[in-house]
Amino acid sequence: MAFLSDALARVKPSPTIAVSSKARELKAAGKDVISLGAGEPDFDTPDNIKEAAIKAIRDGKTKYTNVDGIPELKQAICAKFKRENNLDYKPSQVMAAPGGKKVIFNAMVATLNPGDEVVIPAPYWVSYPDIVLLAGGTCVFAEAGIGTKFKLSPETLEAAITPKTKWVIFNHPSNPTGAAYTRDELKALTDVLLRHPQVWVLSDDMYEHLVYDGFKFTTPAEIEPALYDRTLTVNGVSKAYAMTGWRIGYCGGPEALIKAMTTLQSQTTSNPTSISQWASVEALNGTQDFLPVRADSFKQRRDLIVSMLNDADGIDCPTPEGAFYVFPSCAGLIGKKTPGGKVLENDEDVVTALLEDEGVAVVHGAAFGLSPYFRISYATSAEELEEAGRRIQRFCASLK
Repeated sequence: MAFLSDALARVKPSPTIAVSSKARELKAAGKDVISLGAGEPDFDTPDNIKEAAIKAIRDGKTKYTNVDGIPELKQAICAKFKRENNLDYKPSQVMAAPGGKKVIFNAMVATLNPGDEVVIPAPYWVSYPDIVLLAGGTCVFAEAGIGTKFKLSPETLEAAITPKTKWVIFNHPSNPTGAAYTRDELKALTDVLLRHPQVWVLSDDMYEHLVYDGFKFTTPAEIEPALYDRTLTVNGVSKAYAMTGWRIGYCGGPEALIKAMTTLQSQTTSNPTSISQWASVEALNGTQDFLPVRADSFKQRRDLIVSMLNDADGIDCPTPEGAFYVFPSCAGLIGKKTPGGKVLENDEDVVTALLEDEGVAVVHGAAFGLSPYFRISYATSAEELEEAGRRIQRFCASLK
């Protein structure tokens, strides 16, 4: 009898976390490493949010809460969806969870049966396939490459859907590419989904507030109200509010689905942390003035790293519309040799050599389902980005 479960064999550790851990180990060993692997803002949580958490502690709000969140947070979530996304949800249609990842886990485990298919555009956030596999579903990947600016075409989406499709997972602005869909581009995809009434939509809007150059964010249920009854709109406070460690994600969707997800959460984590919930009430209800200021800072960093990457031999880097990632092609480096004689056969070889030779930690494209690319998170200082850009340029110039 095997001790470990078969379910565990279907998943693997997060590659992005692994890269960040490796970079920390090298730094601890004294190596000069610039880590561009983690998807985490370098800004601090705003003070008004911190103060709300401190007040919650002092007021003794440290007990168990409702599994799906305190009423005040659920009201704040409903108000946010109405204010920013033109979506009407009742408190019974929303829930909070310990992070956006837990929201997605809840949805997949609560709905998937063996044989059910989930369409996932590639490149994808590393956790989507593993969550689907852990829930017993089957992943169907729909490629959205550099030729379409990493955006899924209606034709590709249509071709991926079968009678067994239960969900499409949709994420924009995208992790790992930063690609975001215009209203017309999104409407073309929702038109496809209207033709397949058995297909549900999970829209991961975690990077909603990180868009640039006047881009207007929209979400599928907002674009196509006919999809409202089969859409789960997912968001959280991690990225926009620099609250990654607070672990609060939330969602809005049909009441029956939310009830099922809440039942699942009641037997896994129970409620999200009470103190983090009160902090998130302030995040959603309090001042939003800092959001455009931080977005402008990210835009400047984006422009810096895109320019420096495109000046590197063998690198092609599109300019993304949002998030804080770029996903450059390293096709021009494949087949070349490092000064040490190592032939770069794939994108994993490229990022390994870049870390070993120049101390720059990035994540290889295969981890996100598309090669030969790599992901850079530019959620770090302009000084570090500029130094990383110089090192990448030097690395590329050293190849033969």
